[in-house]
Amino acid sequence: MAAGGETPEATGQVADAYTGNWVDRYAPAFLRPYLRLSRADRPIGTWLLLLPCWWGLLLGMGYDGRASWHDLWIFVGCAIGATLMRGAGCTWNDITDRDIDGSVARTRSRPIPSGAVSVTQAMAWLVLQCLIALGILLTFDPAAILLGIIALGPVAIYPFAKRFTWWPQIFLGIAFNWGALLAFTAHTGTLAWPAVVLYLAGMSWTLFYDTVYAHQDKEDDALIGVKSTARLFGDTTPRWLLAFLVGCVVLMTLAVILAFLPNATPVALVVALAAPWAMGWHLSWQLRTLDMDDPDTCLMLFRSNRNAGLLPVPFLAVALLL
Repeated sequence: MAAGGETPEATGQVADAYTGNWVDRYAPAFLRPYLRLSRADRPIGTWLLLLPCWWGLLLGMGYDGRASWHDLWIFVGCAIGATLMRGAGCTWNDITDRDIDGSVARTRSRPIPSGAVSVTQAMAWLVLQCLIALGILLTFDPAAILLGIIALGPVAIYPFAKRFTWWPQIFLGIAFNWGALLAFTAHTGTLAWPAVVLYLAGMSWTLFYDTVYAHQDKEDDALIGVKSTARLFGDTTPRWLLAFLVGCVVLMTLAVILAFLPNATPVALVVALAAPWAMGWHLSWQLRTLDMDDPDTCLMLFRSNRNAGLLPVPFLAVALLL
């Protein structure tokens, strides 16, 4: 509840945002509904979109054994682009889901169903974010630009997936891990097997964390007929999550070997291989902590995937220096 006993809908706050987030505290009042529409008050999604980009860039540097100042721009450009495209994706998701969101307790306070932003205003905000992101994409290698344009397809399809498949998390994984392909290609100028295998590892990770996330809404989803892996798996969810965990670690391990083996020293390869195992350790902690019937625990574990996805980054970066 908001101060004074007001609901989030009444104050404009979003129910599942961080308490005291920077949007609610510092953003200009006229801009807050649009930033909430982009989930700027809930940054975990930006991290989940960005981290595969950084993995792909580091793997690309290990693959061809070179680095340049342009890689620093790819690193920063991916961060800006992930923020913009996550915001654009969330805006599109909320436009398409505006009727569903109004029927779910956790989402009815979002800007469109709460009336803070009209659909027309949301569309204009969507276009603005996409245009700025396009400007960043155009500074990358031509092959990466093409991949970035192709990525719009999965982004457009994802919001509809839960209407026709029990596996909408696969469509999320296709969209959210595209950065692994794009950043690898932005560095190397070509798409190669290490990036593809890393992309599959990221998809397995997405199936893990978004199934946990979906358990928050399974009762409301059942009432309104929305499909998810959480509803599909039910009580067998822990076994599925273990399979996704193993898949993520094994595939990322293979991607690291394919990328680093031709050029890396034995010590560098060992350090690089610690990246997937460190991430696997974090995911195993999540699995041990999971309480599928406690929405607060599910949300906490979902948010902890920022740390899980960050763990490979220092190991891969150090391996490049050895």
